[in-house]
Amino acid sequence: MNYKKSIVITGGAGFIGNHVVRLFVNKYPEYKIICLDKLTYAGNLENLKDLEDKPNYKFVRMDICDFEGFLKLMQDEQVDGIIHLAAESHVDRSIKDPFTFARTNVMGTLSLLQAAKTYWESLPEKFEGKRFYHISTDEVYGALKMDTPEGRKDEISAHEVYGSAFFTEDTKYQPHSPYSASKASSDHFVRAFHDTYGMPTIVTNCSNNYGPYQFPEKLIPLFINNIRHRKPLPVYGKGKNVRDWLYVEDHARAIDTIFHRGKIAETYNIGGFNEWKNIDIIKVVIKTVDRLLGRPEGTDLDLITYVTDRLGHDARYAIDSRKLKNELGWEPSLQFEEGIEKTVRWYLDHQEWMDRITSGEYEKYYEEMYKGR
Repeated sequence: MNYKKSIVITGGAGFIGNHVVRLFVNKYPEYKIICLDKLTYAGNLENLKDLEDKPNYKFVRMDICDFEGFLKLMQDEQVDGIIHLAAESHVDRSIKDPFTFARTNVMGTLSLLQAAKTYWESLPEKFEGKRFYHISTDEVYGALKMDTPEGRKDEISAHEVYGSAFFTEDTKYQPHSPYSASKASSDHFVRAFHDTYGMPTIVTNCSNNYGPYQFPEKLIPLFINNIRHRKPLPVYGKGKNVRDWLYVEDHARAIDTIFHRGKIAETYNIGGFNEWKNIDIIKVVIKTVDRLLGRPEGTDLDLITYVTDRLGHDARYAIDSRKLKNELGWEPSLQFEEGIEKTVRWYLDHQEWMDRITSGEYEKYYEEMYKGR
């Protein structure tokens, strides 16, 4: 079949990636969607099992640092677009092993950019109709202050509760962790390839995502699983750090919108206007899990355990996504309470998936499957 477009989605077997791959495969049968993933600990093909028989879907196992391999893929598949999600993304891991984050997030992104540039410049039309879309994080901006009294007030926005400032597309970069520093560097490379070579690039910076298929080292799935097994819930410091939360399927919709209608060389912030202190979000998760498991409300509050704060722990992130709403018409579809209900139900209904992840069984399976390749 001659497809209208051939699109590579890197990190497609990961948390956000699998939702983007699924959306594009199902929504655009006229596109060939190539899911590229190295299948590190956070990549899992079980996340995409429902797409295996789709004619417009293809999986490729590859390290994004493999310049020659990716260039050949570009040529063989005549790739028109790249949606780049592949990244090391856990702050605690970056503190322990910054080299891995620099290699994957910086050099991996550079490898993709150079391969795309090399292939597209070889075409008669060069960059026409092509697009390199790089997904980044709000953490590159650093931290915001909380300058108003604690506590939510239903009659005003969360931004007014926690502070008047929030991240815009013009906010100065001030990364505070090896993870955010590596993402900031990759953002700069993407923009430099536009400014230097005329590459058609777009960058987006998104707030915290939650939802199905998230690797259980992250707060919400980790705590759902720990509550299920009556294990401690480790909370950094006093749990007062504030994050803006977005349901992952809303992020996938935003990526779809921006990939198709966003302006070249622009930056778009993607957020939920949905700020929560960590301790408050944990209490909502406990309440929801207890109810769905048939436990008396508050049964698992005693699992909360305060631990030494993370090094360089930013106080508050908050995204202003009004540019995306005003220019492209996107906004979140779910309120947090609705999204967390769907999320908790999914993890409780997919306990086998969670058990295979936490046991490491899936990693052994892929090691055997791809041995010698």
